[in-house]
Amino acid sequence: MSNSVVSASAVSAREADVLALLGEHLSNAEIAARLVISVRTVESHVSSLLRKLDVPDRRALARRAAASRQASAPDAAGGLPTPLTTFVGRERERGELATVLRTHRQVTAVGPGGVGKTRLALAVAADAADDFADGAWFVDLAPLTDPGRVCAAVAAAVNVGEQPGRGLAEVLTTALADREALLVLDNCEHVREGVAPFLERLLPACPRLRVLATSRARLLVPFERIFSVPPLSRAGGDESDAVSLFMERAAAVGWPPGPSVSEGVVALCERLDGMALAIELAAARWPTLGLDGLTAGLSDQLRMLAGGARADDRHRSLRAVLDWSHELLEPRDQALLRRVSVFVAPFTVEAAVVVADPDGVSGGWRHAHGADSMVGVGVGVGVGVEVDVAAAVADGLGRLAEHSLLTAVPSASGTRYQALETIRQYGTEQLVRAGELAGVRSRHLAWCLVRAVALREGADVGGGEGRARFDAVAQDIRAALAWAPGRPEQRADACLLAGQLAELAFARNLLAESQERFEQAAELAGDAAAAVALRQAAGVAGCRRLGDDMFRLHLGAAEAARRAGDTAGASRDLAAAATVAYRFSTSFPVIPVEAEVKDVLARAHELSGAGDPAAEAALALAEAAVTADAFGALQGAVENTARETVAYAERAVALARLTGDPVAESAALDALSGARCWAGESFGAAAAARRRIDVLVKSPRTPAGTHEVMDALAMAAGTALGVGELPQARLWGRQLARHPLLAEAGHQATSWLLVTEAFAGHADDVLAHATGFRTAWERSGHQRSLSLGAAAASVAMVHGLRGDHAARADWLAVVERADTAEQHRKGYGAVFDAMVRLHHEDPDAALASVAAPPDAVWKWVCWVWLHWYVALRAEASVLAGHPEARARIDSARGVVEGNALAAAQVERAQALLDDDVPRLLATRAAFEAAGCPYQAARTLVLAGGAHAAEGRAALSALGLGPATADVDT
Repeated sequence: MSNSVVSASAVSAREADVLALLGEHLSNAEIAARLVISVRTVESHVSSLLRKLDVPDRRALARRAAASRQASAPDAAGGLPTPLTTFVGRERERGELATVLRTHRQVTAVGPGGVGKTRLALAVAADAADDFADGAWFVDLAPLTDPGRVCAAVAAAVNVGEQPGRGLAEVLTTALADREALLVLDNCEHVREGVAPFLERLLPACPRLRVLATSRARLLVPFERIFSVPPLSRAGGDESDAVSLFMERAAAVGWPPGPSVSEGVVALCERLDGMALAIELAAARWPTLGLDGLTAGLSDQLRMLAGGARADDRHRSLRAVLDWSHELLEPRDQALLRRVSVFVAPFTVEAAVVVADPDGVSGGWRHAHGADSMVGVGVGVGVGVEVDVAAAVADGLGRLAEHSLLTAVPSASGTRYQALETIRQYGTEQLVRAGELAGVRSRHLAWCLVRAVALREGADVGGGEGRARFDAVAQDIRAALAWAPGRPEQRADACLLAGQLAELAFARNLLAESQERFEQAAELAGDAAAAVALRQAAGVAGCRRLGDDMFRLHLGAAEAARRAGDTAGASRDLAAAATVAYRFSTSFPVIPVEAEVKDVLARAHELSGAGDPAAEAALALAEAAVTADAFGALQGAVENTARETVAYAERAVALARLTGDPVAESAALDALSGARCWAGESFGAAAAARRRIDVLVKSPRTPAGTHEVMDALAMAAGTALGVGELPQARLWGRQLARHPLLAEAGHQATSWLLVTEAFAGHADDVLAHATGFRTAWERSGHQRSLSLGAAAASVAMVHGLRGDHAARADWLAVVERADTAEQHRKGYGAVFDAMVRLHHEDPDAALASVAAPPDAVWKWVCWVWLHWYVALRAEASVLAGHPEARARIDSARGVVEGNALAAAQVERAQALLDDDVPRLLATRAAFEAAGCPYQAARTLVLAGGAHAAEGRAALSALGLGPATADVDT
């Protein structure tokens, strides 16, 4: 919301929500239903808005809301590129296309290449952008070689990134679901197989989105409205659109045609059939050829191509101009043009030297410098290449740019060149005709390999300079990988390049592509190397929270290893698959059935043999995971079973340590941490989780290692919170929040940080992170997990402590969707609710929240919440006057021993029971030392008298309001 319209500092978040709905002219009852608050609360917010915004009535508020929305909307044309040349003519087509676009949700501007579809679409989109609240976006699909990457291209254009646990298509659809915007998809013809299903998924889910596509052929989707883009109008003689375009472009190169040649220009444009690209190419040659030269050259080409078998009707005129332009070049420039057409992205002179065959490019080349010698040139000039060759290539590129066959693109690293897509396709045809296609593409593949290796050895591609370097070459690498795998002689290089791109994409945080490329490398590799690539892919899937993919890929790696004769490796992979099924079960859409997992584990044992430490460690970890899961499912498990579970995990840790693999050791420690949790050993669980952080310091940044680090940070933060180590929990929570792979998943990144800050009482920090958490969670499609539910409940608790019961109810509704109701009622939900009730001096309600004995709810409280649960239960029992208060204090003291924070709360309960104010006040220092200013302030409130006023002031400083009644919402 723009501060120029409504002061963000004056209006609260809830008031802003009410104001927005007033702008939709909803009644108070409708607003209350939409926001899940009472009508009385709405009335209060409306009154507050009238006062804060100094307006007389609801009607004025509605107008203010509309103005606020307009002020906060993005620049209407901010997503459209700014053309470097003026748009000429086409007034009729411009108006007709705009009219069609207003009445149809998907319009395809269809016409032959070079007719001017893109410029017309951009002009119409710029005109219409103001009609869309969220503006317009432009997506150029020309660089794509794989129809499957249409979604990724659109996501990049609208700045939507990947999120763990969700496919990019789902993330994009969710992000655009409520947007009122225009999406311009340019150059769809070569990826129609990807565009059509993409639009069929997107448009039904995004009712306020419209799509304007350009293509040489229809997309063939049922809701498509075709708009045929005709050639430029030639009616009207020297005032026609075609002539106007020629005159404007000719003047731009410094030689404006005079009146004496007007009739000749009209005739020229007639013979060019009004094709915009053909006219622009002709105009570019005007200064050097003049009307006579243009007319003569065009006449020759038209005669040669008229009715030719290699030209279809709709491309005849454009192909004539391209052939004519091509024939005007010297042979060495013709060779250079067709050879550099292999580049997808803007390329440098140095890159052109490497890829372009020397024969015919530079007169200074000796035959000794053949095509093979160029593969080892690298990305710079001077290694095996004579300086005069680079100069010759640079000169040739300049000539091609002068002829409008290439575009010179300035960049921070120097001039780059790029061919229009039509000319790239023309160049490819020329390569085929010259018999050079395989050779040039092979050199391009080799160049891509050299560039990929240089990227891996250079700056981090995750940011800054390295990111720009990756983006500059990625499209070419993808193009090479679309061609090379189909040629047996290129299979090895394609495999190597796919692996390189997989690693680079992972470093660039393009996780979906990284997994795809690792799997592509596996398809191209021999069995042993395929197993390695599939393990890497499984690690990436783990970072994406795709448990089903992890399971599938580990099984695939096992099969590849078995075919390669590596039975120990196959055993490790099978054991890993079984472990994933239990350890990361919450990341599966559908958890594998128990019989399938047990069968996988049985096969792992059959292949294990003896003497392979890694296989033994993997099997031990799988057994520990299975045992822990089985034990955790038994709500009344006996102590002996708990000790057996811990023993399995300890054996897994010992075996993993022998392998020297930090990732394996961390995974085993995770099993040990979980087993100790089930056994009620909170401190042991926290210690095992903490050890994972230390072990992983030595881990390389592989996909599996990165996945393990993220999981370790989350578990370390949670278990530290569970034993009262708030500073450590905050430290690890912040590290998790800053992890680059979670940049697009703020709900997962900040979940434990929110919970920790809430328990500490840092209300402002919680509320500062809450908006981003909720936005990311909603964009994720409302993912569900224990940590997400706990994070939402912590925000609800802070609102409750502040006395904002409507906001608390709103966030409790989020909790119900982010986690299961049973977990919320019996576990963290009971703890958070008791804290709110005690804060508002309602001990009976607080005690009702934690009434169940810990043994009755052990499954929900045994991990993080046990110490908090028993300490709160003891204090609520005292304040409610429960007859078993003293017994509950004694029981709690034994459970929380060693937890400075929970022990201080139990000690405070004892002081309250004994009416010992000095003893009660002494606990304040313990709370402060434990990093919990909220409980320190509450101690003063409980002490009463003059201390209570000091405590209330401390709570106010924390952003927590005074006690209020009625927290039932």
